[in-house]
Order: sequence, then C-alpha cells, then structure tokens
Amino acid sequence: MEPAERGVAEDHANLTDKKKVALAALQEHARWVVALSGGVDSAVLLALAVEAVGADNVLAVTGASESLGEGDLDDAREVAGRLAVRHEVVETREMDRDGYRANLGDRCYHCRCELFDALLALALRRGFDAVAYGAIQDDLEEDRPGMKAASERRVLAPLRDAGLRKAEVRELAEQAGLRLKDKPASPCLSSRIPVGMEVTEERLDQVRRAESVLRSLGFRQFRVRHHGEVARLELDPEGQRLIEDPSVRSRVAAGVRASGFRFVTVDLDGYRSGSLNPGPAALSQRIGPARSGGQ
Repeated sequence: MEPAERGVAEDHANLTDKKKVALAALQEHARWVVALSGGVDSAVLLALAVEAVGADNVLAVTGASESLGEGDLDDAREVAGRLAVRHEVVETREMDRDGYRANLGDRCYHCRCELFDALLALALRRGFDAVAYGAIQDDLEEDRPGMKAASERRVLAPLRDAGLRKAEVRELAEQAGLRLKDKPASPCLSSRIPVGMEVTEERLDQVRRAESVLRSLGFRQFRVRHHGEVARLELDPEGQRLIEDPSVRSRVAAGVRASGFRFVTVDLDGYRSGSLNPGPAALSQRIGPARSGGQ
C-alpha cells in the first residue's frame, strides 16, 4: 500500500473508532433530548443518537430567539424530518438576562444557561434521561464559555468526548446523507457584536438584514461585524474576489446601509471565526475555567 493510501485508511479507521465511542456514550442512556441548532455538528449528533437508540427515543429541540441565524430553523427542521425524529421549537429568552445583554465576554454562558435550562425542564417533563449538544473537539481550542453552562447542568457532549473534529464531523454527515455536510459555521447573530457593546434587538436585526443581503448576492462564508455606525465585512477568499466586481460592491454597500449602517468596510484580513472573542484570560476572570461537560 502506498503511503498516501495508508494514510487514508488510517484516517478512516480512526474515524470509525471515534464514531464507536460516540455511539457507546449515547447508548448509556435510553432516551435523549438533542439540542439541534441547524448546524452540521448538532445534525451529526442527532443522526448518531438515532443510530444508537432509535428515532422513537430521541427528541430534537431548537431554541428560537432574536439571535437565531437566518435559515437555521429551516435547516434544523429538514434534518429532523430526514432522520424521522420528533422536532420541537422552544422559545428562549436570553435577551431577558442582564448578563447576556451586557455582553462582557461571557455572553455565551448566559445564552447556554437559558437554552439548557429549557431543555432540561422539557426532558424532565417528558421522561427523557439525558440532554446532549453538539460540541466537538475543536471547541476546546477556542473561547467557549457556554461549556461551563453545560458542565454545571451535566448536559453531555458525545462528539467532543469522542474526540471528533470538524472535518470528521463533516465526513460523518456525508455518510448520513445530510445536506448540511458543507454548511459553513453559523454561530448566533450576537457573535457579530463586539464585547462591551450591549446586545439589543435592533442591532441583531441590523446584522440579520445585512447578512441576508450578502447571502442573496452569492456570498457564502462571511460575517457582518457590528461597530456602531460601521459594518465591517469579513469575507472568505471567494467573497473577496466576488466583491471586486464594482456592481456587486455597489449592491452590497447599498444593501448594508439600508440595514441601518452608515458606513460599510471590508476587513483586509478576511473572514476569521471568533474574531471578536475576548482572550482566555479575560474569560477566566469573569466566569472561571470551563470543565468537561461529561464529568
């Protein structure tokens, strides 16, 4: 076997082993509530939960609020339908939490507290044994204050605990026939607002409308960052090429300004996931270290 072929075979075997670990973890409980965000990670978690315990023993739940990204609820419904899993939408009210609106670096902690409290209450009422969410191994390498909320509530993360990374999750999504396998990461709209700037319904709506403009013009991987009167566009290489077209650039500028911004800028550093996140030191001072959600 050639070295390249050997590497592919080893990667496949490694993925198979990780999947077995995740399935074994899911088989430790008979009935699951799965937080289904509309992204690829939670979609794969749902697919594995169905494989582990059967669709009748799984309930997919999506939290809906002002910060939910455009199209995410539709994607969640599609995934649940494809997997023949019951799907419910619960209204979450993180905007009522002072810590969330203040946006001092631990916003995701308050958001996850709201979501997980709702899911745990639902699980208790319906007789489900455990709640899981789609954290993965890569999340341990970034600022993820929401993990502390999961740890405090014993909400489990089977994909992360199995060591699954994003590329592997996408491969599992392809194996499961999920359309979302190539969907770009799409965190909540509040992630577009810098730390220290209050999260408001108006600002979330501005971001939603501006990003809808870019999406309608063919941009795929991007962020519209809110800086008061200024919208800072982070574009991937394809998007940077697209906006070089004067007609496209003009339509982007007009559409983003119509969303409520006065100025529109393009970030020369391009798209960067989590570019507004505070450093780990700042987070540890505010909410303490995150612990493994399964411990």
